[in-house]
Amino acid sequence: MGDDLTSYRQALDALFARTTGVSKFGLERTDAFLARLGRPHLALPVLHVAGTNGKGSACATMDAVLRAGGHRVGRYTSPHLVDFRERFLVDGRPIDPAWVVAFLEQWTPTVESLGVTFFEATTAMAFAWFVHQEVDVAVIETGLGGRLDSTNVVAPRVATVTSIGIDHVEQLGPTRELIAAEKAGIFKSGAPAVIGEPDAHVARLLADLARARGASRVVDLWRETPPQEIETGGRGTAFTLELPDGRRRVHTPLAGVHQASNCAVALRTVESAGDRWWPGWEIACAALDHVTLPGRFQQVGRWIFDVAHNADGAAVLASTLRSVPGEPATALLCVLGDKDWRGIMAALAPAVAGFILTNAPTAPASRAWHLDEAVAYARAEGWTVESVPDFDAALRHATDRGGRTVVTGSFHTVGDAMDRLHVSPLGN
Repeated sequence: MGDDLTSYRQALDALFARTTGVSKFGLERTDAFLARLGRPHLALPVLHVAGTNGKGSACATMDAVLRAGGHRVGRYTSPHLVDFRERFLVDGRPIDPAWVVAFLEQWTPTVESLGVTFFEATTAMAFAWFVHQEVDVAVIETGLGGRLDSTNVVAPRVATVTSIGIDHVEQLGPTRELIAAEKAGIFKSGAPAVIGEPDAHVARLLADLARARGASRVVDLWRETPPQEIETGGRGTAFTLELPDGRRRVHTPLAGVHQASNCAVALRTVESAGDRWWPGWEIACAALDHVTLPGRFQQVGRWIFDVAHNADGAAVLASTLRSVPGEPATALLCVLGDKDWRGIMAALAPAVAGFILTNAPTAPASRAWHLDEAVAYARAEGWTVESVPDFDAALRHATDRGGRTVVTGSFHTVGDAMDRLHVSPLGN
């Protein structure tokens, strides 16, 4: 086992080395690599999901509903929190590390000759693994944007956009309208398009773009079957849907008002895929009890883990913190320097007792934030703030303070904390 583990880590080190350098956009390298692999992506029925926030929650919900219908389900998401294998799940089980090693040993020369990036390689790996595992259907989450995201090589049964927020402005544009246009790039001719964006103007833009791309049907959640009577607390979120056969009360174990939208859009996505995939409302709603998603308002003892990595996500986290009973939490925070960390802190400040600012060990040095700037900003705003640059010391300090601590700011921050506190995203 020791040699196998060493081989796995060495293979991953070589793959992760492809994250360095300039990002490259476009589908041509992914297409070329998948052609060498025998085009596994075209052998899979796919539900394709994009959006600024809510993608992970929606994908986890679709996974549970499809499995409840008796299907073998592959789920590809990114990034991971602690373990690379989190990205590739089949019926909730992570990819076999020995298969990862064998795949990379066989295909790394091709990856290098084609100039394939890290995410392009992992996307192709996901399709190959799902075909190898003979899944019935794959739930595929975009990485960044949609139009030029390497997952956008699929011919989906349904394409879904959960929400539009301001994030990745360098790549996607500085306005919601421009970002929506990029996300709408996953809509395909002949496939239903499902839209979970609450804002009427942005949702209408997405719907128009879906029709322009030939979508067979457009489902606009908040104009057709909006979640109503939303209640949230420590045990999750409940809401009501007005359906053709009557009103239905729905409960998801994921906490937060926003999870009503994420859950509803996931249900409408599977429903839109057709009778082969939709198990009916009774089975689908019962399946929601089995939805789990690490790092999304995940409560483990006195710790709360939430990957609120943009201002909209931080506002949602703040709202959820206020809705769940308990004393105000301290925020242990590290944000990547190219994110809107001021907006994130401003959104969180009214809902937390104060900030412990730190540096996440796995955050890329080129994207590290400047703690001194963040501390000065917090003090100028009159917020309680402490700077503890060493991450392990920051965790110890939060522990010594007692009370609830919410760890947030990026996947790196949450994943590093979960790793050190021995909280497994894979549930083992």
